[in-house]
Amino acid sequence: MTASIRRGLLWTVTILSLAIALTAYRYLAPGMPGGAPNVIANRLAHPGVLVVHASLAATALLLGSFQFYAPIRRRWPRVHRWMGRIYVTSCMIGGVAGFILALGATTGPISTAGFGSLALIWLFCTGQAYRYARARDFVRHERWMIRSFALTFGAVTLRLYLPIAMIIGLDFNQAYRAISFLAWVPNLAFAEWLIASRLRTSRPLAAASHSPG
Repeated sequence: MTASIRRGLLWTVTILSLAIALTAYRYLAPGMPGGAPNVIANRLAHPGVLVVHASLAATALLLGSFQFYAPIRRRWPRVHRWMGRIYVTSCMIGGVAGFILALGATTGPISTAGFGSLALIWLFCTGQAYRYARARDFVRHERWMIRSFALTFGAVTLRLYLPIAMIIGLDFNQAYRAISFLAWVPNLAFAEWLIASRLRTSRPLAAASHSPG
């Protein structure tokens, strides 16, 4: 992948992330159309769990892509570190809330498995990214951050798949069960390909300013 393609991809990811994140903040405004009490499809969790998950996942999505911009790391390392702390905190709390939501998915056990697996792997990858940052192993830190953000970006791919499924006339429940895996498995596969491709060229992705600790 050439440098120009990487830059274009990062800009595209950033724009999509900002659009979805800002839209998701509507969950913080009960009473607005599309607010949490009106759309929650969950048999177990209180609507407040969805508000926590949506708002913190949106915050992680809002900040995540900016962690990969080298000029921010070089010129404003303290900003990078504080954004990293907020990102990690948002992922960890948002991931726990997401797992609780997955347990009560009204579309059944397949959706529970898909979104529950996403939540657990998201927590693990983010925790590993933080652990390596604290250890000042910035190369491994960024590899795990790539995995973590690929999973965070599942919020975007989910919202891309849903209208496509509706346009082509798929049953919503069946489509949603498939999307519970499609929203994140290809993202994680792409992250692994990206990491492997850079390993083959022996070009580290991280700079020494990557620590959120």
